[in-house]
Amino acid sequence: MENLLSTKLLLGELKVVPESYILPPEDRPGITKIPLCDTIPVIDLKLKGQPHHQLVHQIIHASKEFGFFQLVNHGIEEKVLEDVLKVSKEFFEIPIEEKAKFLSDDPLKSCKIFTSIDYQNEDVHYWRDALRHPCHPLHQHIQFWPQNPPQYRNVVGAYTVEVRKLSMYILELISEGLGLEDGYFENNGELVEAQLMGINHYPPCPDPSLTLGLPKHADANLISLLLQEMDGLQVLKDDQWLALKPLPNAFVVNIGHILQIISNGKLKSAEHRVVTNKNVVRTTIGNFIYPSHSCKVEPANALTSDDDNPPLYRPFFYKEFLGTFIVDTYQRKPPLQRYMLQLQ
Repeated sequence: MENLLSTKLLLGELKVVPESYILPPEDRPGITKIPLCDTIPVIDLKLKGQPHHQLVHQIIHASKEFGFFQLVNHGIEEKVLEDVLKVSKEFFEIPIEEKAKFLSDDPLKSCKIFTSIDYQNEDVHYWRDALRHPCHPLHQHIQFWPQNPPQYRNVVGAYTVEVRKLSMYILELISEGLGLEDGYFENNGELVEAQLMGINHYPPCPDPSLTLGLPKHADANLISLLLQEMDGLQVLKDDQWLALKPLPNAFVVNIGHILQIISNGKLKSAEHRVVTNKNVVRTTIGNFIYPSHSCKVEPANALTSDDDNPPLYRPFFYKEFLGTFIVDTYQRKPPLQRYMLQLQ
């Protein structure tokens, strides 16, 4: 049970950061706290009097400039959000023996707890536990989810259905803003076939200056929606870290590598990281929209149809990208570099 880090921390067994979790000096967040910023765009989906084209423009602008935005008035009821946060926290409070049933480093296990994607091979570990499971179509996956807490499946199931609808609506607005055909993502169903939910559990850390909850990275999917209550997420822009200020009942939306490729580089998959907290537990819920493993990924034809806009990336199958993404991320190589075309 070595990599079930949070269990040991919540029991008070760790009073110092273990050597295997201490980052090299150049990667540590340090003792200087980055102040919360208001510069990352906030987009109101139901702003009274807001023209539709203005909403689309705001989303495209945020996706180009930051790769991130916060979404308010998104239509998912507050109680749904409260319930899923509550049951997510309760899961990590269940007895060790119950959590141990889901502890696994097996990439083929669909519902599992792990600390890092490549825990066995990474040089330094990260200060979190994560529960991950697929959730679309719901009926194919829900029977593998935790049954303790008893309400987990009902609450999380209802939530994932709602958040998928919202994700697809955002993708529809992005498609419109890029000038793609109506129903681009719906018509290319393999691009959005998979949906993964992840609960990230960041226990209190004895010395947050030495370690991270998650290292600098960008997401390997199309789009991610994160539900959070407290700060900890930081976004890299122009070589500076910005600490995102959480808004009540808001989603943090970020663009993934695959959407950057589809947009032929017009949108930005921004790098981000998670810092830890000395005093409190931080729990977040991420939903990620992915292509199927067999999906062919390439820039949209509508964005590469003339000599002034040649494709920047070569076609590839998503399974190939998943294999290289993990290796490149941990070796600190840009994951998209090997897929870029060398334009003369």
